[in-house]
Amino acid sequence: MPGPVVIFRTHSDVEASVVRGLLESHGIQVLLSSAIAHTLFPLTIDGLGEVRMSVHPDDADEARRIIESHRTDVDDTRVVRMGEDPANLERRIAYRFREPELLEQALTHRSRANEDEVEGSDNESLEVLGDAILGFLVAELLFREFPADDEGRKSKMKAALVSTASLARAADRLALGSYLRLGRGEEKTGGRRKTALLADGFEALVAAMYLDGGLEHVRAFIERELAGSLDEVRRAEVVGQDYKSALQERLQATSGALPVYQHLPPAGPDHRKRFEVDVLVNGEAVARGSGGSKKEAEQEAARVALDRLAGPTDR
Repeated sequence: MPGPVVIFRTHSDVEASVVRGLLESHGIQVLLSSAIAHTLFPLTIDGLGEVRMSVHPDDADEARRIIESHRTDVDDTRVVRMGEDPANLERRIAYRFREPELLEQALTHRSRANEDEVEGSDNESLEVLGDAILGFLVAELLFREFPADDEGRKSKMKAALVSTASLARAADRLALGSYLRLGRGEEKTGGRRKTALLADGFEALVAAMYLDGGLEHVRAFIERELAGSLDEVRRAEVVGQDYKSALQERLQATSGALPVYQHLPPAGPDHRKRFEVDVLVNGEAVARGSGGSKKEAEQEAARVALDRLAGPTDR
């Protein structure tokens, strides 16, 4: 019986990680081995010479086709999916890390850390720190921008700006999902596009920037990346807006239908649960929202539904 076929060689653990994730997201199992005899390595292989990537003979042609389709035209020897190189992310956020390990940790989901069996290397601790830093900086920003507004209004503004939906949109503008280091399961289930993972990654990125360069760099980053959301707040398009009521009024005025909110099973640890909700109209799901509470998820689902139902003259 023929053994595994070598379909790719590299000296970079980062590239090996990218190619393995790419192939396994297509259902092709990969074996990594180094040139050192009697040693197999999961990923951490820089400095150990050439790394060979092998697959089952039946998968060899398809694996080569997938790799070839993802080659860059800059360097024929490298395979890089668009956005995978952390240096591209550093250019997007206008900040270069002095300790690249912090950026790598911020981008590493626990599903990947569990596969690599490296304890404490995922971004969950950074998420907690980033959440606190975001809360502080956004509160400070609102204090400066809206000095005359009362506490209740500022609290609503802050909740809108640091909500899961808001942070996920900011992450999406940075194409942050393309840089996340995910396990095979998350990769196959579209983890790079999940609202919760994007928001968590944004929080972790904020924390990594703070630890690497201090508060001023983070302050500039937050003010730049949340500028669009802050403009919405200034125009009072978000603050105090009850999207559920607005959706119900629109539907009753146009079709007489009532929206129904269908809750999906929550995800995440008990102390950081994420909730997802579908909004149904006439039994058909028209939008999905997520958030840190059921209420937030419902409001986000209603907001998305309103956006999709709006005609060109409404926008």
